[in-house]
Parts: sequence; structure tokens; C-alpha cells
Amino acid sequence: MNKSDLIDEVSDRMGDSKRMATDAVNAVLQTIQETVARGDKVSISGFGVFEKQVRAARTARNPATGAAVKVPKMSVPKFRAGADFKEMVNTKRSGGRSASR
Repeated sequence: MNKSDLIDEVSDRMGDSKRMATDAVNAVLQTIQETVARGDKVSISGFGVFEKQVRAARTARNPATGAAVKVPKMSVPKFRAGADFKEMVNTKRSGGRSASR
């Protein structure tokens, strides 16, 4: 599923226009990106946590030549799936919470 497919799915589920679904999806994604870029976490209960992770500077190897390459310290986005998300993926159910909850 790509962004366009996601917008179509949101539009279908909400019964809204495609334009409103596009604005909603873009607003959510932009808010997550801006918040994580500032160094704050975005925690969505049952879904997961988006956060910024700092990777230390290191020396890597170019696989083609074997030459040492210095990789600078950098920040990268990180996502940790929540318990409900993990359970859904693990049990391959199609949506909603399990009946045992």
C-alpha cells in the first residue's frame, strides 16, 4: 500500500471526500515528522511509538573496494510497534481488537 492507496482507504472508511482524506493523511504524517525531527516522541496507544534515534559516528567498509569509510554521527527516525499492532500482525487478523480483550 502506498500513500495514494492509504488516502483512498481513509476516504472509503470515513465516507469523506478524497480531498478531505488527503488533507487528513498529510496532516497526520507531517505532524509526526515535525515532532520526531524536534526530538520528541509520538506515541499512539496500541499502534506504536515514533522517535528520533542518534547513531554514533563509526567506521564502515565499502563492500566493493573494502576501503574504510567514515560515517558521521546522524539522527534517524525509529518506529517501535505497539502490543496491539504486533498481535494483529502475528495472528494475521484483519482488524479491530481480539474478542478476548
